[in-house]
Amino acid sequence: MMPCIAEALRLHSKQLQTSLNLDASTARIEVQCLLQAVLQVNRAYLITYPERILNEAEYARYAALLGRRLQGEPIAYLLGEREFFGLNFKVTPATLIPRPDTELLVELALQHIPQSGMRRVLDMGTGSGAIALSIAHQRPDVAVVAVDASTAALEVAAENALRLGISNVHFLHSDWFAALAGKRFDLIVSNPPYIEANDVHLAQGDVRFEPLSALASGTDGLDDIRRITAGASDYLFPGGWLMFEHGYDQAERVRRLLQQSGFSDVSSACDLAGIERVTVAHV
Repeated sequence: MMPCIAEALRLHSKQLQTSLNLDASTARIEVQCLLQAVLQVNRAYLITYPERILNEAEYARYAALLGRRLQGEPIAYLLGEREFFGLNFKVTPATLIPRPDTELLVELALQHIPQSGMRRVLDMGTGSGAIALSIAHQRPDVAVVAVDASTAALEVAAENALRLGISNVHFLHSDWFAALAGKRFDLIVSNPPYIEANDVHLAQGDVRFEPLSALASGTDGLDDIRRITAGASDYLFPGGWLMFEHGYDQAERVRRLLQQSGFSDVSSACDLAGIERVTVAHV
């Protein structure tokens, strides 16, 4: 006997909660998302027709997705998308999953983009394109260049630009600044790898399924931030800004790196949890 919507929500929310140590609300939302994807309906439909029984084909697809989630595979990869800054982005295992904390980086970037002049922005390590495309969507008058060393990630980012109808972003295959000779920008933003290579969290939760090259960066997690900081001045207009997202305990070290590289007005901004999450400086 196939379950109805209400039964699936009740039984499998509890299963997810127990297996993945989720809170009850998150577990229920995830089951709703899987049901919506399989049945091609919205959340209101699930609430309106809780007695609706899944047919055999629907249940087979749903059970396969649920099984993968119970193994820890991120819900964003199962659904193939994640909302970020009010936009829906395609995500694949070739890209990091956009997270709410990173919206602070976009907000600060928008505050620091000049209102007139050339208005050029560089997003380093763009992944799914979430940061670059969010900025470009809010500021269609700005020319954004987004680079990544992963061609697979760039394909996802370009597809997101096409799906969202955003045309003021140019995607470029580059190992940080390698393909940017002669280019300068008003603002450089980056959410680079910043986790310590031996951090135990790399073997836990969603990050087990995300690309390691986009997560870990040397023994202290700061190798890529050092590389970007060391080269950024050559790619910024005078008075241009550089900003990073970084780890919860790295703000002081990132500020020191920027100061040692000659940047001024170095400061860190806190996310909604009160954690110093983004550090900003200008050349």
